[in-house]
Amino acid sequence: MSINSINHDEMTNIANKWDGDEEVNLKPEKQMKSAEARRRIEALREIRESGLSLEEARELGLIH
Repeated sequence: MSINSINHDEMTNIANKWDGDEEVNLKPEKQMKSAEARRRIEALREIRESGLSLEEARELGLIH
């Protein structure tokens, strides 16, 4: 196969598909991590508002 027989448009299209798939897979993972972080922050705020210490919250199983 010579370099002249490569269809560059086809190669570009294939490369674009790979890049797009990676972004699609990363976005939901990032959203999940953000949602988990928001839940942890909210739990810590509620613990602080309740007057419990972090050690007490761990003993009660409220945080891990």
